Amino acid sequence: MTALLVIIYVAFISLGLPDSLLGAAWPVMRADLSAPLAAAGILSMIVSFGTIVSSLMSNRLVRRFGTGRITVVSVFMTAAALLGFSFAPSLWVLCLLAVPLGLGAGSIDAALNNFVALHYSARQMSFLHCFWGIGVTVSPIIMAACIAGVGWRGGYRVVSGLQFALFAALVCTMRLWRRAEGRGAQAGGEEAVFVSNREALRLRGIAFALLTFLLYCGAETTTGLWMASYLAEYRGLEKATAAAWGSCFFAGITVGRVLSGLLATRLSSCRQIRLGGLVMLAGAVLLLLPVQFALPGLLLGVGGGPIYPCMIHETPRRFGRDASQAAMGLQMAVAYVGSTFLPPLLGAIAGATTLLLIPVALLCLTAVMFVCSELVERFIRRDAPED
Repeated sequence: MTALLVIIYVAFISLGLPDSLLGAAWPVMRADLSAPLAAAGILSMIVSFGTIVSSLMSNRLVRRFGTGRITVVSVFMTAAALLGFSFAPSLWVLCLLAVPLGLGAGSIDAALNNFVALHYSARQMSFLHCFWGIGVTVSPIIMAACIAGVGWRGGYRVVSGLQFALFAALVCTMRLWRRAEGRGAQAGGEEAVFVSNREALRLRGIAFALLTFLLYCGAETTTGLWMASYLAEYRGLEKATAAAWGSCFFAGITVGRVLSGLLATRLSSCRQIRLGGLVMLAGAVLLLLPVQFALPGLLLGVGGGPIYPCMIHETPRRFGRDASQAAMGLQMAVAYVGSTFLPPLLGAIAGATTLLLIPVALLCLTAVMFVCSELVERFIRRDAPED
């Protein structure tokens, strides 16, 4: 299982690579393709829509084909789509290619997260999401280096080549996936019962779990997108200082996930979610106050860091192994809904009113998220059999 875990870690690096590639390349891409600035938002929405759809489909796909095959096909789809981006002559071709890019990302995200939740520890889940952060961090560096040399198309080809290399590695390790899934079936004892998405929606506590995912991902993306603007335009900080303080949020997420992995043997996932929510609340409150240091962003990041991977790892415990993949697909779908639609909605309202809305909204999102997370645990404890 160790060799397979290494492959999964590398797969999560590749999952993060495309996520920040478009933003890094767009200033050059749009000039080359004569596309409007707002077209990047359209492409991002198409990718997100594909991701949501494939997350919802992941339950039946994994049931029929297995996690290994779904991962192989998904990585091939993203690799081919990224290669297509490098040859795209116009915006409409990019829009077409964004569909398989999103479909591939959603399938691999839901399938791998559930596989790790079922077969590995909370410690390994937290470290897994650190590797996603490596991918998100590295891809703009690759694109910047290529823009300075061979151009943005070369950047997409390099990342596509990395994805194709992972695809080849996954094909060569298919037997490891089959072996691991066979062990999982034996560990489960009785034959697994298929639980549909509709049936999963009737599980006790699932509604609050979905709300927790939606609100957390909405809060995380809103912080990353708008905190620097709030600090610069409402609080009056220098733009460079605001950007630096905003980057503390992303650094905090990475630190939080590393700490989560290190503390996993001492603190349960449930306690880490609760503690992370409280730290996020403290950061949101400080962001409202006239504090002249980077602590609010750092607290929001460190607090938020363990929440997402720990909630994912708790899915089989909360809803059972049979319903785990269905619940995971639903959770991934609403997570993408939150991160796609809440930030632009809040940004539009703040633009029409005041940027003070951003920290107020973050405080409200975090507070409601914390309450929803606690309600999930209350339902689970209520239904747990007594000793």
